Amino acid sequence: MGPVGNHKIEALASGLYFVATPIGTARDITLRALDVLASADVLAAEDTRTLRHLMDIHGIPLGDRPLVAYHDHNGPQARPRLMQALAEGKTVAYASEAGTPLVADPGFQLSKDAIAAGYPVHAAPGASAILTALTIAGLPTDKFLFAGFLPNTKSQRRSALVELGQVPATLVLYESPKRVAAMINDAVEVLGGDREVAICRELTKKFEEVLRGNLSEINAQLSERQLKGEIVVLIGRQIASAVNEESIEQQLKDALSRMSVKDASDAVAQANAMPRRKVYQLALKLGKDDG
Repeated sequence: MGPVGNHKIEALASGLYFVATPIGTARDITLRALDVLASADVLAAEDTRTLRHLMDIHGIPLGDRPLVAYHDHNGPQARPRLMQALAEGKTVAYASEAGTPLVADPGFQLSKDAIAAGYPVHAAPGASAILTALTIAGLPTDKFLFAGFLPNTKSQRRSALVELGQVPATLVLYESPKRVAAMINDAVEVLGGDREVAICRELTKKFEEVLRGNLSEINAQLSERQLKGEIVVLIGRQIASAVNEESIEQQLKDALSRMSVKDASDAVAQANAMPRRKVYQLALKLGKDDG
C-alpha cells in the first residue's frame, strides 16, 4: 500500500519544494506533502530528527537520499549544497520543524536564491499555527496581521504594541510561555484593557486550550497561572467606544519617545478613531509636562 495508502505517488517536477508539516497531530499532513517527501532527491529540514520521526510515522523510507540540516544558524553553510543539487537537476524538499516554511521559520534566503537562479519553487501547503488559531479564536478574520514575536525588552515591546495598535485588524502574535504574561500586561497598559484577546496554546495537541476574554480579564488569569507549550496570541482591533484617557496618554507617551508630536498624535488618533485635534492637544500637554 505504501506511505499514502492506495494513493499513487506522482513524479515531481524539477525544482525546490517547501513542505508544510503538522504543528501537533502527525495526521495533519497532506497527501501531496507525503508525495514530495517520498519522491524528492534531496531532503532538507529545520530539524532533521523531527522530519525523520514524521517520515517513520507515515512509512516513508529515507533510503540513501541525503538529509541536510538547514536552520537559522547554518544557512550560509548549508545553502550552497542545496543550490548545487538544484543545479544538477535534482528535486529538493525543505520541511520546517512544524507548520508552514518561511512563516517565522528559516528558508526565506533559500527561496530567494533559488528564484534568483531561475529554479522553479513550489509549495506543498498544509498546517499553519496562524490560520489554526484564527479559526478557533472567535475574533474577526476579515483582516489580520501576523507580527511574529514581539521584542524581549519591555520598552521595545511597548513601542511595538503602540505601532501595532494602529492597525485596524486582528493581531496575530507568537509568544514564549515565559513572556506571555508580561506581554499581556504591557498590552493592557498600551492598548487598554477592553480589547478582546484569545490565547491559543498547544494547538492540535492533547492539551490544546484557548483562553478568551478582554485583555484585563486574561491579564488577571495569567497573574495566577503559568502557561506551557507553544502559544499564539490574537488581539482584536480597537473599539472606539472602549478608549479611555489613561490608555490614550500611555500610547502617546510611548509614541512621543520615538516620534514628533505631530506624527505621534496622528498615529494615536488613527489607531483609536479619535479626532486628531483632541489627541494633538493632549500630546502638547504631555510634552510640556515632561519638559
